[in-house]
Amino acid sequence: MLSCCSRDIFDLIDTRAGRRAASNRIRGPQSALTDFLASNNISAAQIRVDYQRRQTEAQAQARQDGGVGEEEEEEKEKDEAREETPAQKKKRKRQEQVALTKIKDSKNFKRQKRAKEGEPDEDEDGIAWDMYTKSKPLPGQLENCELCEKRFTVTAYSKTGPHGGLLCTKCSKEQEAETKKDNKKKKPAMARELRRQVQSKLLDGIVQKGAKSLQALCVEKIIDNIQDVEEFGDLPLALMDEMSRLMSRRRILTSKTLDLLLRPDHDKIALYDCGKLEVDDFIKIFSVVPGVQNLDLRSAGQFKDQVIDYIIERDVPLKRLRLEAANLVKDEKWRELFGACGQRLEALTLTWLDYEFSNETFDLLVQRCPNLKRLKMKKCFRLDESALEALCMLNKLEHLSLRLKLPVPTSSITNLITSVGRNLRTLSLEAFYDADDTVLEAIHSDCTHLSKLRFCDNNACTDVGFTSLFTNWLNPPLSSIYLEGCRDLDCTNPDGPDESIGLASAGFQALMTHSGSRLERLDISSNRHITYETLSEVFDGVKQYPYLKEINITSLTRVDTAIVAGIFRSCPAMKKVVAFGCFLIKDVVVPPGVALIGAPDAQYELVQEG
Repeated sequence: MLSCCSRDIFDLIDTRAGRRAASNRIRGPQSALTDFLASNNISAAQIRVDYQRRQTEAQAQARQDGGVGEEEEEEKEKDEAREETPAQKKKRKRQEQVALTKIKDSKNFKRQKRAKEGEPDEDEDGIAWDMYTKSKPLPGQLENCELCEKRFTVTAYSKTGPHGGLLCTKCSKEQEAETKKDNKKKKPAMARELRRQVQSKLLDGIVQKGAKSLQALCVEKIIDNIQDVEEFGDLPLALMDEMSRLMSRRRILTSKTLDLLLRPDHDKIALYDCGKLEVDDFIKIFSVVPGVQNLDLRSAGQFKDQVIDYIIERDVPLKRLRLEAANLVKDEKWRELFGACGQRLEALTLTWLDYEFSNETFDLLVQRCPNLKRLKMKKCFRLDESALEALCMLNKLEHLSLRLKLPVPTSSITNLITSVGRNLRTLSLEAFYDADDTVLEAIHSDCTHLSKLRFCDNNACTDVGFTSLFTNWLNPPLSSIYLEGCRDLDCTNPDGPDESIGLASAGFQALMTHSGSRLERLDISSNRHITYETLSEVFDGVKQYPYLKEINITSLTRVDTAIVAGIFRSCPAMKKVVAFGCFLIKDVVVPPGVALIGAPDAQYELVQEG
């Protein structure tokens, strides 16, 4: 009994000691939130446990049926709403109100509001709440992947899917890899297209510096959508000519688009590719533009007798006529045309005429067109020396260009130059293979007002003859000289005979001495007997040719990088250098604004100082 009492006494002492120890603990101040939770019997630990339990259940349910349905989501939201305390609800409402206010001030909200104007039951609060509920989850929240529907935690680096949803880490990496692969495929194609455009412009002698002009961009956009254009309006004649060139280049000049280029008040029509036009289209030109005086039709294969009849019937006041490949017009119709319009014609260009244009027709042309000042006859198959004899009667000629198919004796050429040379301003003689130095002597003595000379594709004239032509010539310095293809044709002797055939070193030096001060265009291609020393002396960088803009040195195999660099230094106004077949040109630096054509290793200065 004593032992039982002793045990009770010891337990009582231990209990009192424990209470006294608990009451002796040091306690710090409690926050208002702690007091509030304690007074409402709310445990933070219990809240954390409940939250973890709900997260675990949600993940398990998602794994079981592949995601949470809409109804379960709504029930979950309702359960969470029921578990909210008044303070939490008040805080949530305040945060939602702040978020809605920010949404209403955003540009996206104003854009959607304008898009939904006129729809029923749509107010600002509804649109803002709809945008708020569809906003992307914040980092730390859970979301389903748009592609694989896997549940994942949203981070600040989560990628956006193709339909606006978020992607998990695995899908984000796969999407990024596909994007890089697509970019690698597109970049070379874009580079090839850009390089092709640059090379295409380069062949035309165009070096693009900076952005295109607004006019050029507008013209290109119009041509790209030419099928939707109804009319060009009151465009100036120069711009209409540019439109015609672009349409012809892209081969979109048809019966429909032809109407855009025809204006009744115009007196000039220039169509540079008539390959898709028919007879009725040519007749339409003269019916819409009855007062046309300057007519230029290229590739006019369907220009037939009916068109000639319409011109004669309507008495079209033609003064300048250029026709290319009008082979379907018969010999008799040409004679009728010259008989009706010959007195008015001042300029006539006929090219690529086969066997429907005879010497007799040409004799009639000379008789009925006494006022011609410009005549160009090229690749007319039936014309021969009798045509040159008839030309001697045209004393008013100022511009003459000839290229005949049949061989012509040198004496006929010399007589022609002696007869009409004193008034000539430009002279072009192409492919007269047998013309010798006597022709050059006639040009030297009788042509004293030339500004342009073309004498090409000849293997009979010598370097001595060219030297005599440009030495002490009373003619003023020429602005354009074309002497391509004047060389010896003996392939077994590439260095040529002892007496140089064609334009060689002495003739080239005499040429530059006579006309270098005013020369603008020079073509000496294929004249391979011009030595390297002569080229170095002429283009040494010290001698200056201030007006020279274009030069063609194709197939001058001795030309190297030093020669081209000397050309750039000696010709400050240079715009275009053609150098095909000059394989010694390596890594030459091309000045800004200059087109070097035919040298694949040329380096263009992309950065310009100043």
